[in-house]
Amino acid sequence: MKRTLEYFIVGAIAGAVLGFVAGLLFAPQSGAKTRQRLADQALRTAEAARELAERAEQAAEVIGGRVGHYLGKDEENAWRTVNEIREGIRGYTPTQSS
Repeated sequence: MKRTLEYFIVGAIAGAVLGFVAGLLFAPQSGAKTRQRLADQALRTAEAARELAERAEQAAEVIGGRVGHYLGKDEENAWRTVNEIREGIRGYTPTQSS
């Protein structure tokens, strides 16, 4: 899951950069207008990347919490089973007479 998210973020950034370069190459406007438009687009792209990174971090925290919760329950169930087995063994162990 983490690898997929990393690939997505890298792809989004690479797409933004390629879009930026294509905008430079095919801009029909004057240099000043093109530079301003590209600067605005760069700011929007940076903001979108920041929001994407925040969402990815939140998703990772939620998923990590869920996994930890379920793993914790499995561990709790395993210890409960171990204790039940121990109690069962104690119940069948013959007591020593003096």
